[in-house]
Amino acid sequence: MIFIFICSVLVGSVGAMDMEEEDGSDLAPIDFSDLHAVSKTFHWLLTLFFLLIIPSISTILVFAGKHATASVLQVISAIYATLEAIILRFPDRDGYENVTSRGTAWFLAFFTVFTAFVGSLTSGTHIFLDNENKSLSKWASRLSEKFLVVLHKILSILATVTGWVKVCMAVVAMFGFCYGKSTGQCIAHGIMGSSFVLYGFYYTVLLIIPWIRNGTNSKQSPEMFDSIIITVWGFINTWTEHRWGKEPWNMGDYQHTSMGIVWWSMGLLGIYLSRGGRRSFIPAVVLMFTGYSMSEHTQHLAVSTKVHSMFGLMLMSGGLTRIIEIGFLLKDERSVPNKILSFQYFPAFLLIESGILFMGANEEQLELVTRLGSDHSAYILVLTSAASLINLWFLLLLQLYLKLVGANELQVDMHGEYTAVHDDFELDDLSTHDTNEVPTPV
Repeated sequence: MIFIFICSVLVGSVGAMDMEEEDGSDLAPIDFSDLHAVSKTFHWLLTLFFLLIIPSISTILVFAGKHATASVLQVISAIYATLEAIILRFPDRDGYENVTSRGTAWFLAFFTVFTAFVGSLTSGTHIFLDNENKSLSKWASRLSEKFLVVLHKILSILATVTGWVKVCMAVVAMFGFCYGKSTGQCIAHGIMGSSFVLYGFYYTVLLIIPWIRNGTNSKQSPEMFDSIIITVWGFINTWTEHRWGKEPWNMGDYQHTSMGIVWWSMGLLGIYLSRGGRRSFIPAVVLMFTGYSMSEHTQHLAVSTKVHSMFGLMLMSGGLTRIIEIGFLLKDERSVPNKILSFQYFPAFLLIESGILFMGANEEQLELVTRLGSDHSAYILVLTSAASLINLWFLLLLQLYLKLVGANELQVDMHGEYTAVHDDFELDDLSTHDTNEVPTPV
């Protein structure tokens, strides 16, 4: 959630003003047969594997305390990132790769190397510990080790996020769009869409990790934190989308400012209703109104209007299913004891779906889809396929984390029910030889 609102403040909410639609029939067809599709696709798949999949696995290993193993994978990512920055390119038909894609490549080259270096220090901190029985020396050594562990976690997360940016930017660079006046809209769609994907991951974490789902580590409900952030973002957005008293109002100002007003108004209501650890429907309703507003924004192209409408529908459905989950399935409890209901996976998927749809809904990208001879239905199906694979990857990563931290002492049967398994080991025994750190549930 936090990432959504920070990025919203930096970039601004995106919504087109009401305008006359065009069907795109006047757009000239385009042929990308000279794009070297096979080699570029292979290159993109390599980038996906080395700069996103491997770093995401590394991040899970880091949070599970497996710093040495994570560092090995991060070294592999760093080698590829360096090679890509030096010799590999994602040029468009004119042989040009945009500055953002190039800059991201070089940033990743240095950042992944630094992350791997910190990981190697973290996994080898026991070498630098002072063996003397001086309490001050021991305290300082432990503090240093804890700092490196936290730093390695933060860097691993940032490396994964930057890898996501690079994978997305590669597509933009290859097809050669989002130049000039379209750059701002593309950035806004990319950031906001990615934020909804991240929000879907947040919902997935709340569901999959048992001690988070059951509220073991927090007395407040998830809706309290959501409502606080919604309120803060709403206040900021209300006063930054239009310079009050200094410029005339237009339709875009009304759309964006009204969205900010409804967010802080409902956010305050959500804070009140969520006090004392109680569940609340307010954050879900905010999603529904946001989806409604976005679906009503008429775009320049008919295909763009239809994709935006689908985005709004998915976002409204995400809010509605969250309300059903909280109010009717869980009956205002944090979870069903020792069980995950199949319906509970639905809200996270819908948020991921809406995020991917919004990322692909910028006008120039949809103009490109039209020029390629496709339509909105085929395009939406492709984006839905991507959302499904992303959702699957999130679930696999979290399942790996549970296995690494010893949560396999609770086995899950085919119905999602947990049954205790009495193994001959303690949780501490699962801590890796990589570091002296005992994995801490996140």
